[in-house]
Amino acid sequence: MSRFFYYSVLFLIGVFHSAQGQVSYSIPEEMTKGSMVGNIAQDLGLDLQRLKSGKARIFTRDSTEYIELNRNTGLLLIREKMDRESLCAKTSPCALHLQMILENPMELYTINVEVTDINDNAPTFQKKDFKFEISESSVPGASFMLGKAFDPDVGQNALQSYSLKPTDKFRLQLHSQANGIKNVEMILQNPLDRETQSSLTLLLEAFDGGDPVLSGTVKIHITVLDSNDNAPVFTQKIYKTTIAENEAKGAILTVVSASDADEGSNGVVTYYISDTMDSNVADMFIINEQKGEVSLNGQIDYEKVNHYELNIQAKDQGGLSNACKVIIDVLDINDNSPSITVLSSSHSISEGSNTGTVVAMLNVDDIDSGLNGQVHCVMNDDIPFTITSSSNSFFSLQTEQELDREENAEYNITVICTDEGVPALSSSVSFRVQITDVNDNAPIFEKRHYEACIVENNPPGVSIFKVKASDADWNQNARVSYILEDSTVNGVSVSSYVSVHPDSGVITAMRSFDYEQLKDFNIQVKAQDGGSPPLSSNVTVKIIIQDQNDNAPQVLYPVQTGGSVVAEIVPRSADVGYLVTKVVAVDVDSGQNAWLSYKLQKATDRALFEVGLQNGEIRTVRQVTDKDAVKQKLTVVVEDNGQPSRSAVVNINVAVADSFPEILYELTDFTHDKEHNDNLTFYLVLALVAVSFLFITCVVVIISVKVYKWRQSRIFYQSNLPVIPYYPPNYTDTGVTGTLPHGYNYEVCMTTDSRKSDCKFSTLDGQNILVMDPSFTKTMQRVVNENNVLEGEYSTESQKPPNPDWRFPPNQRPGPSGAGAHPDGAGAGPGVIAGTGPWPNPPTEAEQLQALMAAANASEATATLGPRYNPQYGPDYRQNVYIPGSTATLTANPQQQVLQQALPPPQALPPTEAPKAAQTPASKKKPTKKDKK
Repeated sequence: MSRFFYYSVLFLIGVFHSAQGQVSYSIPEEMTKGSMVGNIAQDLGLDLQRLKSGKARIFTRDSTEYIELNRNTGLLLIREKMDRESLCAKTSPCALHLQMILENPMELYTINVEVTDINDNAPTFQKKDFKFEISESSVPGASFMLGKAFDPDVGQNALQSYSLKPTDKFRLQLHSQANGIKNVEMILQNPLDRETQSSLTLLLEAFDGGDPVLSGTVKIHITVLDSNDNAPVFTQKIYKTTIAENEAKGAILTVVSASDADEGSNGVVTYYISDTMDSNVADMFIINEQKGEVSLNGQIDYEKVNHYELNIQAKDQGGLSNACKVIIDVLDINDNSPSITVLSSSHSISEGSNTGTVVAMLNVDDIDSGLNGQVHCVMNDDIPFTITSSSNSFFSLQTEQELDREENAEYNITVICTDEGVPALSSSVSFRVQITDVNDNAPIFEKRHYEACIVENNPPGVSIFKVKASDADWNQNARVSYILEDSTVNGVSVSSYVSVHPDSGVITAMRSFDYEQLKDFNIQVKAQDGGSPPLSSNVTVKIIIQDQNDNAPQVLYPVQTGGSVVAEIVPRSADVGYLVTKVVAVDVDSGQNAWLSYKLQKATDRALFEVGLQNGEIRTVRQVTDKDAVKQKLTVVVEDNGQPSRSAVVNINVAVADSFPEILYELTDFTHDKEHNDNLTFYLVLALVAVSFLFITCVVVIISVKVYKWRQSRIFYQSNLPVIPYYPPNYTDTGVTGTLPHGYNYEVCMTTDSRKSDCKFSTLDGQNILVMDPSFTKTMQRVVNENNVLEGEYSTESQKPPNPDWRFPPNQRPGPSGAGAHPDGAGAGPGVIAGTGPWPNPPTEAEQLQALMAAANASEATATLGPRYNPQYGPDYRQNVYIPGSTATLTANPQQQVLQQALPPPQALPPTEAPKAAQTPASKKKPTKKDKK
């Protein structure tokens, strides 16, 4: 517990030193895993967020990571327990050299962690005991080299002192070497007497300076020999030699020599390496026991150990010995290439980066010494990068100038590091750095100015031209969009004339162009890339409208008037080539479309006149004679040169006469012909208007009638009249009373066109009901007169009983309808037809009138009356109107009685049905054509 407290105190009072970019810590060894070394963020003045964003990490040269960094807290923590003796052996101070690397931007900090020693190792001896054979003749002061104790601790905790027990015969003597190591010798204080004591056992104890003090012991066994009074003597006390680190195994380094003045076996000297040497050093060299040759027994490495000291002992057969020292210096050779470690690198860099931007950080080490360890680094040529060194082993790869991705999108960089050895050794590392794009290039059109042509009268939406712009940037920065700049053409926005596709740059016409109104116009097209902010450039596109032969020639002279006649006068004395007149015409087209030619299409006398092909001059071809007609009519065609060509026709009246009355007479004929043509056109137009008006009037009338009847049916459907029973005429009463009912219903159609008007007359319980179409006019006047007679019979004051003749058969009833048994038998004339069905006698005039008015729509009468009044079974109602219960007959037109002979002969009636109540308009659910009838 006290030991742990001691270590903790050492850690808390550890020396801390911080400088710009460098910080040092001091910690004791054997700290547990997870212990805190220090707060690197606080000591370096860094923000914890900087550690996270910069991806802070610890770099060590070897593969073992004893210390780790916590980015969240900024603390340096123990990752692996450290043993100072394993790390540094006897090197003091023992320090770990770390580097903390930050990115974005790249930063490097040096961290030195000194590992202080704690007294965790006791001194030990390499052998369990030492054995000596000492002659009894050894004089006091004789020295015997003892194996030294080894304590891996350093400083105060290292080996400090020895003690020997008992001390009556021997004492200890320490000898310090140049490297600070102390050799222990045992000095004889008093002479030995083999006869008194033949052997001795001593205890050698070694102590360190720690707290608490640790110690190690070894026993010394001494055998007292017989007298040998001369010890071997070396020729020199110290031997020095050098060896190259690549020396082969078995190479002889040096030869030591010692001589013994004794004779015999006591004068034979043997050599051996002292046990005081470290086992690693002792195993590296061997010595020939007889010759004293020191040879190399392993592979030495200057970078690990560059200096050796050997203790060589010479011993005779009598047990006497002496020691010397062999110092071996190792020479460095250039056997290690520089080691390149990439601390951090960027695979891409923006082309807009400033000069001096760090691309990569390298750590270059060469463990050789001197010139063999001095390294310089170079790069491949012709690249805008440079390499700089902030220290002997750290290099930075930086940009030397501003980069342009459009010139070179990526660079392959090779860094070669070479030492100064002979021969020089080198190492290399390669990078591929891509240059990311910055929107630093505006789109560039292929031309500075464009001209596009389009033929007039084009359909809207046709493509006119395509502009193309390229952008040297990459990806989104190189995506070009085309925009039509806002401007006006003749006061109208240019967007109403053309449009530009934003992706393809195709210019499309938005309207049909007319060359005569617009011959050309300029537009501005802007090409804009997709960068941020976007860059753009403009180009002018001149759109030229090409003429098309879409205009016929226009005759300016002679003027074609509508009312008056203009004639050119040619005297009969005119010679050949006499200029009669000149046709002047223009064509608003251009180019060859406006080249006009004149041709004489028709003339009264083609042999008299000719027209100039190019100038339109009408001249006489021959001499005018008296036989030539006074009135000459010329038709001249003016034709342009377009494809296809267009033309105009002009009529020219020429009067060949010398006196004005003759000219006036001929002009009157011209006017008459013209007026005749004008009148004909007028009459044709008038006839077309009249026919159209009649057709529209008929359609309106038909629609009005249909609408009116539909409204009338709706009125009847909505009335609240009571249901009136309907009894068909001439049907016997099936009731118990055997008499007709007291209610009568008469329906008389009084017009020849039942589709337009009808009249209903009914008598019920002394009341007359008359329903008349408002359009019903004079057609019903004759029926109204007949109706007045009926009203006299059926007065509203008192209703007369029914005619008693209804009980008699039809042929026995009095009056015209029942006068005879058969028309033929009764002597009926040829103009009277026999009744059919329930009407056995010839029809009366009223019946003929009803049939006449019903003839206009026989199909609708069938649909209205039903199967009982089908013409197959019932009478023909086309001429007569029958009034049930009356002997009167109404005839609409006496002249049509002759047609009654075409009625079919009487046929058997179908079985009579029982009387049913007649439906009134109030009882009908939905009016139909039958109900209307």
